Amino acid sequence: MRATLHLTGDPDADGLLSRDPMALLTGMLLDQQVAMEVAFAGPNKISDRLGGFDVHRIAESDPEEFAEVCARQPAVHRFPGSMAKRIQTLARYVVEYYDGDPERIWTEGEPDGREVLRRLKALPGYGDQKARIFLALLGKQLGVEPHGWREAAGAYGEPDARHSIADVVDGHTLEEVRASKKAAKARAKAGGSGAR
Repeated sequence: MRATLHLTGDPDADGLLSRDPMALLTGMLLDQQVAMEVAFAGPNKISDRLGGFDVHRIAESDPEEFAEVCARQPAVHRFPGSMAKRIQTLARYVVEYYDGDPERIWTEGEPDGREVLRRLKALPGYGDQKARIFLALLGKQLGVEPHGWREAAGAYGEPDARHSIADVVDGHTLEEVRASKKAAKARAKAGGSGAR
């Protein structure tokens, strides 16, 4: 991962996401029931409070102490206690199955897009939609383009889409994605196609 992401509007938070794939996976995990940029700024808050973002340290932390780290104001998420558990569960999984190196999810064995999607969906806290969005983020912004990644990512992989965090490259595209999500929710509420 070498590209510079612009997901949060905070250069420090974006810098961490750009250089640390575990921080990026964690930001994606947090991306629910809060604004996208708040979710993706969460890993940097953890990093500031722990003196770095270390998957092994997070995995091995005392759960109550880690929950306090996440709850300290400004909190990492609007539900810091439950999210602290989810973050630790994700970190433990990455340590157990990938020796703490999350890049292996998309590099080990030269997987195609469907296999990367399968591996992402196996992560704790990642369902189908979250996995597809993350795959699209890898392909669109980080140059991780396993064969068939766009097809595996579905609508999120469309080149000019404005469906998710995968399409956010600046303040303007952030607003476009917000508008797209709002419209999708309105359609879903009215009985149309599902929200993205």
